[in-house]
Amino acid sequence: MNKFRSIFTHKNSVIGMIHVGALPGTPRYQGSIQRLVENACQEANIYKNSGVDAVMIENMHDIPYVRSKELGPEIVSAMTRVTTEVKKVIPHIPCGIQILAGGNKEALSIAKACDLQFIRVEGFVFSHIGDEGFIDASAGSLLRYRRFIDAESVLIFSDIKKKHSSHQITSDINIVETALAAQFFLSDAVVISGSTTGSPVNQDELKETKSAVEIPVIVGSGVTINNMECYVEADAFIVGSHFKKYGKWENDIFEENVKLFMEKINNLRKTT
Repeated sequence: MNKFRSIFTHKNSVIGMIHVGALPGTPRYQGSIQRLVENACQEANIYKNSGVDAVMIENMHDIPYVRSKELGPEIVSAMTRVTTEVKKVIPHIPCGIQILAGGNKEALSIAKACDLQFIRVEGFVFSHIGDEGFIDASAGSLLRYRRFIDAESVLIFSDIKKKHSSHQITSDINIVETALAAQFFLSDAVVISGSTTGSPVNQDELKETKSAVEIPVIVGSGVTINNMECYVEADAFIVGSHFKKYGKWENDIFEENVKLFMEKINNLRKTT
């Protein structure tokens, strides 16, 4: 918790998403890495001007996703390039990264190279079936890799009962038990999300998880300007879709949405 608090100093810290355009080699790539860099930097500048607490970079447009064993070096190199340029725009704002799907070691290697503060990972404990296929637990190998590359300063935020996934094979293990397992396996925080991108989190599950674990609990989807009061127990919010035009993740960030959200959350922090 102390490491988390040294980075996220505000209650209900807001992590704004940068969804990088489709990368080289993926079906929707448009042929210009420079354009990807410019768009990501433009969004980073909006976040900086709006006062978000942190930023996370993700290859969300690389649909359909592949599992980590099928991720090519072109994905890591392109995301490293984008991340390097984004960091120049927001040198003093904490920054993290996620590589879809389940590219946890890839994300950690970029975080190490680009001096990032955290990564978001899938399949940290137990296993699930995502729309890209079977995702197995990775905690043991990932934390050994973190030690191997001397990246102990990079925090690991692990999804539990991840969205867009079937958890039938672990249906006898509830979300609190999953969170406790992630804590036992040395996750730095757990991420709870709704069933899909932009879907709200079950409030009871948040409260139960927060009461059960000693590590931070992050709400990973569905927080809006209209419902943020429902999630004040959370240590942080990851916000993507709500900051976009018309609330759709695939659109560009709408600066007014970000500024209004941050104004309200700053006022809420004073009263809770």
